[in-house]
Amino acid sequence: MDRTVVLITGCSSGIGLHLALRLASDPSRSFKVYATLRDLRAQGPLWEAARARGCPPDSLETLPLDVRDSDSVAAARARVTEGRVDVLVCNAGRGLLGPLEAHAAGAVSSVLDVNVAGTVRTLQAFLPDMKRRRSGRVLVTGSMGGLMGLPFNAVYCASKFALEGLCESLAVLLPPFGVHSVSLIECGPVRTAFQEKLEGGPGGALDGADAQTRRLFSLYQRHCERVFREAAQDPEEVTEIFLAALRAPRPALRYFSTERFLPLARLRLGDPSGCSYVAAMHRAVFADEPAEAGPGGLGGPKLGALPAAPQ
Repeated sequence: MDRTVVLITGCSSGIGLHLALRLASDPSRSFKVYATLRDLRAQGPLWEAARARGCPPDSLETLPLDVRDSDSVAAARARVTEGRVDVLVCNAGRGLLGPLEAHAAGAVSSVLDVNVAGTVRTLQAFLPDMKRRRSGRVLVTGSMGGLMGLPFNAVYCASKFALEGLCESLAVLLPPFGVHSVSLIECGPVRTAFQEKLEGGPGGALDGADAQTRRLFSLYQRHCERVFREAAQDPEEVTEIFLAALRAPRPALRYFSTERFLPLARLRLGDPSGCSYVAAMHRAVFADEPAEAGPGGLGGPKLGALPAAPQ
């Protein structure tokens, strides 16, 4: 029986690495995994973990793929020896944290290029064959930061909001072509090296920010530490959500790695004006900072622990 051919972007660490290992070591031996990395010099930890888990030698292969470069994406596609990809996992991503005015233009461009344009390039390379074969699935690593705005994550959230629109649009279009699954895996905080790889460092150029913004950022960092301590998931737990979406006979558009933050997402949708969400998020993150109430005020329902920086 033909194995399911899976290609995953962004496998040097984190969710991509753990998902590649999970599928390659699956007891069913029904997956052939192409784990792609921007730089193959970073593949050591993946192979070390693969040996430790006893992955069959023909279940896992690494390929260079830089989502910022269409030629690199096309070259990776050409090296898939089976001549097809049954499941495409768009996982490569970058973060950017800090005051918007402190971000260098290059850092903003880099995040949007990887997270948005890079996903588009990857889909452009693999979707046409899926449509021709009238078969295929696409999984995209989403974020709670694509469903709600998070302070000091403006550019990252903008990129993840864009993926929501991209995937939802494709989900409406593709069923007549036999591509019955475009699924977003919406992740909350995950214990990976993502925070260590933030574009421009963990706070950007804070020296250029005013004193009140620096104070608010300090409060935000304290909030993040608490939420990560209480709610961060292990990547192995998150990979099981990917597997559920991959195996579902009728996949959903969105899967959530945790239900902890769904009340806040519902609050955002339940009040189209946005006032309830803005008030609840501000109060939760900046509880020690008095807010200047505008015409709409900053009242609203109280909620428990709210999202920190995304995965």
